[in-house]
Amino acid sequence: MNKIVWSLLSVSVLFLAVFVYSACTGSIKVGWLELIQGLFTGTNKQVEVIRDLRLPRIIISSLVGATLAVSGVLLQAVMRSSLADAGVIGISSGAGFVSILTVSIFPNLFFWMPLFACLGGALACFLVYTFAWKSGLNPIRIILVGIAINATFSGLGQSFNYRGSYAVTSINQAVTSIFTMKNWGDVRIMLLYGLLGLVLAWMVSPWCNLLALQDKSAKSVGLHVSRVRLWISAIAVLLAAVATAIGGLIVFVGLLIPHIARLLVGSDHRVLIPFSALAGALLILGADTLGRTVLAPAEIPASIIMTVIGGPFLIFMLRKSERVYGR
Repeated sequence: MNKIVWSLLSVSVLFLAVFVYSACTGSIKVGWLELIQGLFTGTNKQVEVIRDLRLPRIIISSLVGATLAVSGVLLQAVMRSSLADAGVIGISSGAGFVSILTVSIFPNLFFWMPLFACLGGALACFLVYTFAWKSGLNPIRIILVGIAINATFSGLGQSFNYRGSYAVTSINQAVTSIFTMKNWGDVRIMLLYGLLGLVLAWMVSPWCNLLALQDKSAKSVGLHVSRVRLWISAIAVLLAAVATAIGGLIVFVGLLIPHIARLLVGSDHRVLIPFSALAGALLILGADTLGRTVLAPAEIPASIIMTVIGGPFLIFMLRKSERVYGR
């Protein structure tokens, strides 16, 4: 069994194990056989509570991890930088700000919130491209500009907490909280937009492979480089935006997972994208499960756990980039 197949199988088994453990563990504990039987028969009151409250949270956390990880893969392919991540360079905070702004003004448009979040993410992505471009995209410059963009949109979003409106404050908490009190309506929105983005990402995987070439080489095989970069960036923004709109702001997933994935399955995006989706789902589901069980009944948001994990990793990647680029 080769390394790629083994890695895919291992991550799949781990994800399934964590999924079952997460469903069975919490304030209500049941055995996995009891859980499966209760889901099919509908006669177990404890399993009904798990179905209505815990399963939506588990599914959303898994999809959020998958979409953020794949978004990171796409952004790194477009920018040719291993430091590109929607949470770090401000795309997620831009999406979150427009989500809050739109839903606070037009509450009836909640179902369309991911689309409005895409506009905010696209704006942030455009600003990063514009201000970081200087005879090319230097990874460290991307990070510095992205941190500034991220701080700007985060500040604008947090300012809604101080408008004195209970409705706006409630909306802001709903958007920026992680996975508490998610329901099947949120799952349907996440499935619609998230799975669409993941399928599109896999479809453009051959383009991502060609972007690893120099632009002249890519053009020589018939690739319209500028148009392809635009399309892939749009898909990356969609994935990051829907994750932020439904799951809240989580950073470092798109930075950490693609790096580990390349070590395990290589740089072929036809394999890298599905593997990153699985690994991202495993990471965020594991972080959320750990956060809600380690100090129960208190909870640690998955975003905080990811910040603790991702901060040192970002420093490591920055030092590595300094050695590569020499500046």
